Amino acid sequence: MRNVTPDNLTDIAAASFGGLPDARQRELVQALVRAMHAYARDVRLTHAEWRAALAFLHRTAAITSDSRSEFSLLSDVTGLSSLVDLMASAPDTTPGSVLGPFHTVGSPWLENPANLVGANTGEVVVIRGQVRSVDGTPLPDATLDYWQNASNGLYWQVDDAQPRDNLRCQMQVDAEGRFEIATIRPVPYEIPTDGPVWSDLVEPAGRSSWRSAHAHVIVSAPGHRTLVTELFDAEDPYLDQDAVFGVREALIGRYEPTREPALCRRLGLSGESCPVMRFDISLAPERPG
Repeated sequence: MRNVTPDNLTDIAAASFGGLPDARQRELVQALVRAMHAYARDVRLTHAEWRAALAFLHRTAAITSDSRSEFSLLSDVTGLSSLVDLMASAPDTTPGSVLGPFHTVGSPWLENPANLVGANTGEVVVIRGQVRSVDGTPLPDATLDYWQNASNGLYWQVDDAQPRDNLRCQMQVDAEGRFEIATIRPVPYEIPTDGPVWSDLVEPAGRSSWRSAHAHVIVSAPGHRTLVTELFDAEDPYLDQDAVFGVREALIGRYEPTREPALCRRLGLSGESCPVMRFDISLAPERPG
C-alpha cells in the first residue's frame, strides 16, 4: 500500500472491496470505483472541481427528506432513472418509466373501484384497465400503488394545503385483473426548482423544467416483475419536452368522452358520462433465480 501510483491506484482501490460477502454488491462497488476513477482521469478532475461536486452532494442531501428525494430528482434529470427503466423493460410488456421524487410507501388501501376526487378541484376523469401477464392471462392477485399531482401541479408533500396522501392509494384488482379509479385529470408541472439539482444543473443548461401531465403507478403480482411506470395524456403540450425523459409512446393514453351510467354510479360520480382513459398493463414473468 506504500507504493500507490496513478497507474495502480484504481486496481488497489477496487480490490480493497474484494471482501464484500455478497457477490453482486462486490461487483457493483468495484465497477463503480473503476468508473469513477476513469471519469476523473478522462476529464482531468481538479481539486476545486472535486470539492465543488462534494458540496453539491451535501446540498442535495440537506434538502432530501422522508417525503422528498433530491437524489431521485438528480437521477431523473440526468436520464439515469429512465435508462434503468428501459433496460429493465421486457419485450411485449408495458414499459417502465421513472419513479419520481414524490412516491411514499404506505399509501392508504382503498376498495376497487376507487374514488380519489374528494375535495380536489379539476376535471373529473376515470382511469380504467386490466392487469395481464405477457400471454394475456388476467392477474387477479395484482395490486396497484397509484399517485398523482393536484390541479395546482403540486404533490401533497410540497403543498401544505393538501391533506396527507391526497390523490394516491393502493388497491387490489378484481377477479379479472381489472381496476377503475376516479380522479382529477393530472396536469403538467415543473420539477422542483428550490434545490441544487435545478439551480446547479438544469437551469444553467437552459433546459425545460416541465414534466408532461401523468399519473404514476407501481403494479405488482406474484410470479411477475414489479412495474414502475407512468400514464401520459395524449393532449399534453410537453410530451416532447419532458424534463426527466419519462415519456414512452406505449404509455400515452387518451381521455375519451364516455357515456356509461353504470360506471359513474360505481364510482359515485354525478351524471352519466365522463372522460375515460383505458390503460391495460402487461407484466413480465419473474426472471429465473
